[in-house]
Amino acid sequence: MRNRSKSTLFLIEQLIVIAVFAICAAACITILTNAYSNARDSRDISNALLAAESASESFKAVSGDFGSIARILGGSVLTAGGADTVIVYYDRSWQVSTESDAHYMLRLVRGGSQPPPSRLLTGELTVERIDGAQLVTFPLAVISA
Repeated sequence: MRNRSKSTLFLIEQLIVIAVFAICAAACITILTNAYSNARDSRDISNALLAAESASESFKAVSGDFGSIARILGGSVLTAGGADTVIVYYDRSWQVSTESDAHYMLRLVRGGSQPPPSRLLTGELTVERIDGAQLVTFPLAVISA
């Protein structure tokens, strides 16, 4: 009888140790999952900022000529309702790609231009994941030549 009591206590002790280990493992998995997600978001935002900087510098260098911007960035120009839009697709490693292989998209939309004495051209730049999550968005402006 006495031997059975010791084995029962040993079994209960082992079950408690396994339960504590399982709780710690679950906490570690949650922490690692959050860390992976944060690292991915940080990497995406950094690359989006680099792509946006390249697009904004192109916008400035060619004084808002969307055809030239599309050639420089490797994208295409769409015209809908009188508004030009440059779209550039990027693959998973942020290399310019086709729409079918894209994971990210840069969109530069021409804003309005000011009345004749002013030569100010505006636009809005957005970099987003294909699923629609915006990474970077900001307005642009340049004085045309």
